[in-house]
Amino acid sequence: MARIKESNLGDTPFQRLLGHNAEVMKGWCYLGNVLEKDGLLSSDLKEQVRRSLAQSNGCEYCKAKGKPQHDKLDEKTSVAVGFTAVFLKQKGEISDSSFKILQEYMTDEEISELCAFITFTTASQYFGAMMKLKPANS
Repeated sequence: MARIKESNLGDTPFQRLLGHNAEVMKGWCYLGNVLEKDGLLSSDLKEQVRRSLAQSNGCEYCKAKGKPQHDKLDEKTSVAVGFTAVFLKQKGEISDSSFKILQEYMTDEEISELCAFITFTTASQYFGAMMKLKPANS
C-alpha cells in the first residue's frame, strides 16, 4: 500500500496518487505521453532506458515492468542504455566525453529528447519510490 490514499482521478495507481491535484496529474500525464511515444527516438529505445532507470531509482512499481532486454538492443539503444548507466552513477556531473559518444550516434535533437526522457522518467520513478508505490501483485 502506498503512503497516501489514492484519489478518484486517474487510470493507474501512479496517476491516482498524483490525482490529488488534477492539474498536476493532467500535465504530468501529458508530458509523459509525449515523451514515451515515438519521436526522434523510438518508443522501444525509450522503454529500454526506462527499464534501466527503474532498476536503480527505487520504485518497485516501475521495476515490476521488467529489466532491460539486453539481447534485443541495437547499437543506438545500447549507447542510450550505456549513457543512462552513466547518468545513474554521476547524475548531473556527466563528462563531456560521455556526450561525445552520444554525438557519434545521435543528433543534438535526439540527445535533447533522450536527456528530457531520462530526467522526467527519473522524477516519475522517484515519486513512485517516495510514495512506496507497489505493483498490483505485492
